[in-house]
Amino acid sequence: MAKQLKLWIDNVEVEVPAGTSILDAAKKAGKYIPTLCYHEDLRATANCGICVVEIEGQNGTKRACSTAVWEGMKVRTNSKKLRELRRTLLEMILADHEVECPTCEQNNRCQLQDLAYLFGVDEKNMPKVRKPQPVDDDSFAIVRDPNKCISCGRCLIVCQEVQTVHALTIDGRGFEGKITTPFDKGMLDSPCVNCGQCTVYCPVGALKEKSHVEQVWDALLDDEKYVVVQEAPAIRATLGEEFGMDPEKVTVGKMYAALRRLGFDRVFDTNFSADLTIMEEGTELITRLKEGGKLPLITSCSPGWIKFMETYFPDLAENVSTCKSPQQMFGTLVKTYFADKEYLNPAKICSVSIMPCTAKKFEANRPEMRDSGFQDVDYVLTTREFVRMVNEAGIDFKNLPEEKADDLMGQYTGAGTIFGATGGVMEAAIRTAYYVLVGKELDNLDIQAVRGITGIKEASLTVPTKELGDVELNVCVAHGLGNARKVMEWIQSGEKNYHFVEIMACPGGCVGGGGQPYGSSIADRARRGLSLYKEDKDLPARCSHQNEDVMKCYRDFLDAPNSEKAHKLLHTYYFERNAMSGEATKEVTHKH
Repeated sequence: MAKQLKLWIDNVEVEVPAGTSILDAAKKAGKYIPTLCYHEDLRATANCGICVVEIEGQNGTKRACSTAVWEGMKVRTNSKKLRELRRTLLEMILADHEVECPTCEQNNRCQLQDLAYLFGVDEKNMPKVRKPQPVDDDSFAIVRDPNKCISCGRCLIVCQEVQTVHALTIDGRGFEGKITTPFDKGMLDSPCVNCGQCTVYCPVGALKEKSHVEQVWDALLDDEKYVVVQEAPAIRATLGEEFGMDPEKVTVGKMYAALRRLGFDRVFDTNFSADLTIMEEGTELITRLKEGGKLPLITSCSPGWIKFMETYFPDLAENVSTCKSPQQMFGTLVKTYFADKEYLNPAKICSVSIMPCTAKKFEANRPEMRDSGFQDVDYVLTTREFVRMVNEAGIDFKNLPEEKADDLMGQYTGAGTIFGATGGVMEAAIRTAYYVLVGKELDNLDIQAVRGITGIKEASLTVPTKELGDVELNVCVAHGLGNARKVMEWIQSGEKNYHFVEIMACPGGCVGGGGQPYGSSIADRARRGLSLYKEDKDLPARCSHQNEDVMKCYRDFLDAPNSEKAHKLLHTYYFERNAMSGEATKEVTHKH
């Protein structure tokens, strides 16, 4: 246990462990120190200097985010000198920042905007030193606007240290340094996996999703289009916090109601295809266990992870499930199964998804995702874009009635819901695989060993199968691509032997996706995950094989899990990608 140190912050006595920063000590003392480049989830960069404080007996000022406390320290957080220094630093930042607050997606959610108001900075009286730079918007998923960048370094840390992708770098030194992509080629021609964590952590809107809002509005207002929507499990765990509701509750019924008021012709749910994914992926796992196929089987639901694998670990592509993600399975079925049932021309159907994930935009545009004969998913909206549309339409979300999803592809189980949290896909798959192998349900469906926000979780489960005897199923769950890299290196080297591995690109899983609200912390992500587990617990059916809509889909259309037709429509293949440009260079797997 770390030694406890006593210090004073603005004459308030506080005790904290040795190694604590002044910033964290101030929080414990109930004192506010303004910050801009700092984020609680990331290593402190001390780039902006806004958090400066004075220390008795020390010359000059110290940055609170990166200065550790010592015994007897006396800190002053507010003085005329500090206020003037902070205001000057803000003016310098704003002088090199494109100020277009009314039209910026991060308006009213921007930390720079908040601080400028707090310190009374008048932007109109400041000289401008910014040299206009072109906006990097060629990527399918991420737009980078260097004119708004304040070089806080958050995006660099999350991309390089948390995700280990290195799609962003710094070019130049000192005041001339700028954050860009390798060789300044742009996001499209970089190793970017489109995870969007940079957009969540950016404090000023210099990084954002490639918006599909206008295209979706055009489709909704086009009488010739039949617009169908699906919503990922994690969306329902986030909307409440965006509309001033209890953030610990899911908002499923109001979400459906809002979508109908926006004008969608049919409101379904991605949870349906999450259950479908378990039927396909669980069957794939069981087949590999029985027939001695390539192990471990690694999940394929996260498109950011898939591109990461194709870029850095293509030699392990055969270990990855051939199942499409729930988004893409749903998109394929909308233009085949649903179109057949409703006697609709699939060419007239516009398939929209609402996702917590920016990488889903890239995934929808992958050229192989057209097994319906059309682009399976036409447009992808992030949580942020959906919230903007609800607000633009003047919908009073908080007071909407509770409504249900439409039949055919709207029913789901608790297993589908927990897809949104790290470990959820693993838990859902185990529930169904156990039932198929053993012939009865698990005694306890709550598999605590794979839950929680620990970066890498390992567990073993004894499965008393009829055909194989007792199978010790070794599983692993990793979230965040830095953790995924460690697990993949263990598999490559043979250091670890698993049967089944779940990987999610984003820390926390989909509840922490790159399309979720700006500034989401790990604590926010953990809370959202708990709300999904609560919904799972409250639902009458908690296993994917209990979803009657999914079983009907197999009876009426797909024949059986992993059937020839299911493989044609619901499975995919992978490529090897250039580690510098992200470009697909060759196909490394094929559909079975």
